[in-house]
Amino acid sequence: MMSNSGNDYYHNNAQLFFDQTVDVDMSNLYRVFLDTLPPLAKILDAGCGSGRDSRYFLEVGYEVTSFDASSSIAQLAADYIGSPVEVMTFQEINYASCFHGIWACASLLHVSTKELPEVFVRLRRALVGDGVLYASFKYGSGEHERNGRIFTNMNELALSGLIDRVGGFSEIKTWITGDQRAGREDELWLNTLLRSEEIN
Repeated sequence: MMSNSGNDYYHNNAQLFFDQTVDVDMSNLYRVFLDTLPPLAKILDAGCGSGRDSRYFLEVGYEVTSFDASSSIAQLAADYIGSPVEVMTFQEINYASCFHGIWACASLLHVSTKELPEVFVRLRRALVGDGVLYASFKYGSGEHERNGRIFTNMNELALSGLIDRVGGFSEIKTWITGDQRAGREDELWLNTLLRSEEIN
């Protein structure tokens, strides 16, 4: 979930957020992501929110590291997962060649447009040489604020420009899906799978 905006919102609404997201069926997205990873891969759940995805990855045999920027959400997630969740923002990521996969589901959208390039560099450094990043954004363009939270929207053109600017990623697949939450199926998401590459 959030990284650098909306901390008060998530602190004040932690249980509500948890309840609204913990049971959402993400199986179709899991399948696409996990098919790119080796068995027993190490996964970073970046902005883990309720811990829903971390728990699934753990249950099917992956080694998972989880973090979230909200201490309130992180505690709920840790209780749900049964393992620690670090409190950290995307801007504080400092891993080096640690993970085969990074799962950033509906979390990078709280990073401002101007900060996304640096954050993508940090994510790339956290991956092993041919590791894979999954990320999803609300489909659209520009930034807007709601309930004290920044939302950075993304479309294919903006994503392509970001990848070109950052370097070190090749696009595996980019596709659009509807929201999986009941009553919000008309909300669109841009999903992308990117493979890290050596930068000469």
